[in-house]
Amino acid sequence: MRNVSKYIYGIFISIIIAMSLTFIKLPFIITSPGSAEPVKEMVRVEDGDDIEKGSLLLTTVSMMRANPLNYIIAQFREYDKIYPIEKVLGNYKDEREYSERQIKLMDHSQEAAKVVAYQKANKKVEFLNKGVFVLDVIKDMPANKILKSGDKIITADGKQIETSDDFINLVKKKKNGDNVNITIKRDKKERKVRIKVKPFPDDKTRVGVGISLATDQEIKVNPSIKIQAGEIGGPSAGLMFSLEIYNQLTEGDLTKGFNIAGTGTVDLEGNVGPIGGISQKVVAADKAGAQIFFAPNEKGKKGSNYREATKTANKINTEMKIIPIDTFDDAVEYLKKLKG
Repeated sequence: MRNVSKYIYGIFISIIIAMSLTFIKLPFIITSPGSAEPVKEMVRVEDGDDIEKGSLLLTTVSMMRANPLNYIIAQFREYDKIYPIEKVLGNYKDEREYSERQIKLMDHSQEAAKVVAYQKANKKVEFLNKGVFVLDVIKDMPANKILKSGDKIITADGKQIETSDDFINLVKKKKNGDNVNITIKRDKKERKVRIKVKPFPDDKTRVGVGISLATDQEIKVNPSIKIQAGEIGGPSAGLMFSLEIYNQLTEGDLTKGFNIAGTGTVDLEGNVGPIGGISQKVVAADKAGAQIFFAPNEKGKKGSNYREATKTANKINTEMKIIPIDTFDDAVEYLKKLKG
């Protein structure tokens, strides 16, 4: 009977330890290779040509809050990265606010992808500016603790703000110490704030309040399109969304039977920008069986996404080709020349 009691006690202690290792939250975020998802399943162009022999894949990085168990495991995985939570969240007060910002960035990247793809396919695009919202707030700048991500800027110094350029051009005329009177909308309520401008830490020749902005723009296109990315956030899928939209808008199949993964932001002019976690995305694409991977080239600069992706590809001994991309046109031209 005593041995049975010891056995039950041992099991009980083991359960308590296991629960502690799993449910105790540590002040760290762990990132690791995520997945490579077919973009075709997320994009539907009305009456579009969606027959693909291969696939266009967006790549993701997995993020999770550290607990004692996964923290220990991450120490032994080469492509798991551990970051202090405050470094990841930045000025966001919690993970929920950070996630909301990532979803907003994803929405913004999808709109840019639509514009680039439709214009390249010679389709009609109309713009309706609906104001400006705050993407991010720079630490140690005047707007810190006054504005936050998601705030909508309605007026500045009494002038209606319809685009981010409207606000930037207004602030450019200010001198160090001048005030900007801003009306914002937060949680469906309007409020007025006054913020002084000061020089940026990395460029003393420019003054500002310390925010990055995005124009809240409704984009009307013909034919119509629906994009459903689920819970995937961030701006890094812009390039792959634009390629999938263009592929459905035009005749033929850009994939030509290949599994083509990639990453990179895309702006309204079709320029492809760098992203974080490039090595983890290369690993994810390789595991998914991709044969080609588009990586932001950053015009060949030292330490570019492309160079890091190439090093990782060599390290994991993949046969996947890493292709440097600076613009949407670069990717399209490469795929058009690709022999199936």
